Amino acid sequence: MYHSRDTMPAAVIVGTQWGDEGKGKVTDYYAENADYIARFQGGNNAGHTIIVGGEKHAFHILPSGVLRPEKTVVIGNGVVVDPDVLMEEIGKLEASGRQLTNFIISDRTNLIMPYHKLLDGVQETRRGGKKIGTTKRGIGPCYTDKIARHGIRFADLLDPEGLREKLETFIAEKNELLAMYGVDERLDLEEVYTWALHHGERLGRFVQDVSTTLNQALTQGKSILFEGAQGTMLDVDFGTYPYTTSSHTISGGCCIGVGIGPTKINDVIGVVKAYTTRVGGGPMPTELEDETGQHLAEKGGEFGTTTGRPRRCGWLDLVVVNHAVRLNGLTKLAITKLDVLDGLDRIKVCTGYSYEGNPMTSFPPSLNQLARCEPVYEEFQGWEEVGKEGWKRIIDQGYDAIPENARKYLEFIEKSTGVPIEMVSVGPGREDTMIR
Repeated sequence: MYHSRDTMPAAVIVGTQWGDEGKGKVTDYYAENADYIARFQGGNNAGHTIIVGGEKHAFHILPSGVLRPEKTVVIGNGVVVDPDVLMEEIGKLEASGRQLTNFIISDRTNLIMPYHKLLDGVQETRRGGKKIGTTKRGIGPCYTDKIARHGIRFADLLDPEGLREKLETFIAEKNELLAMYGVDERLDLEEVYTWALHHGERLGRFVQDVSTTLNQALTQGKSILFEGAQGTMLDVDFGTYPYTTSSHTISGGCCIGVGIGPTKINDVIGVVKAYTTRVGGGPMPTELEDETGQHLAEKGGEFGTTTGRPRRCGWLDLVVVNHAVRLNGLTKLAITKLDVLDGLDRIKVCTGYSYEGNPMTSFPPSLNQLARCEPVYEEFQGWEEVGKEGWKRIIDQGYDAIPENARKYLEFIEKSTGVPIEMVSVGPGREDTMIR
């Protein structure tokens, strides 16, 4: 049986780990009872896969709720948008027989310009052996220009004269920077200007003041689901800096990323994968480089939606999850990929770290310190292979039908975090979900 629930007027969904927790699927599920689904940060360096009726959809910039045509989907000002990628995703959506009718982009959203992608690649190459694992899609340089107040926003596309004036300054600066980097390629003002005007013509009809629209919707009693990209550990301030993204992935980023006050948020749902994964460099205390790690990767299909890169896999790290609980003010948990642990004889959970022989329960800011932390584990008896058909029967029967050892595992997570588990996901489809 496919269960649903009533969402609170304004709920935020965030990842509690290094991203790839299954937020897209969770957002799509909760979106059934929301009027608006709004994305508040990140760019097309993030990806989410949604499976509906056996049909697989991979998105990088469009909000997860886009597969529910009766909903209004929103890109907030905290997002950075590559208009080429956006138009490509709109095209794919329409080719699948769906029309993007209820779609809004904030007039304050910054554009990823052609020079941002060029500079992203150059800067990552110059880091040599200290690469941070950027996807080279221009996200970091775009956020850099935004903070330096050198950004191009969607509102600028609707002001050709002002756009040209800005680009005259910015293109000259970027060409000087490329010369400093020893790159022969130069940007052509007319080419970039024409490219920008073209996208203004194609996307201008979607552009409006998102902050005003969403606040009015809340006043009218509408419900909004706010969607973050990546995960807490990739937050630019509270993640494993500098191996992070360039924006605020935590729930507080929602207020800035769409223009609503914190008192408007009622629920913060944290998505927790039943084990831990990570893409890119940096320490990961519970990483498994053995047969168990390989099992998690293969059974969990742990390959990036955006890059195709294999993810590093390890046991669930509750130091990380509790870090996310505190930072986000989580009110509910959604546990995903519990089925991937099927058939394992023993399952471990990291409950703390040992640093130079001393216990540590909070996440350290220093990567050098983190690299020397040893995980402290609690061990659980596993459960037998349930299988897809078995999980279908369990979903029909309800939470109490989950294998006893799996329920003990879930209840330990709940007790350790102090946050109730509301959703358990055991597969990629909408129907592979139970509400407790």
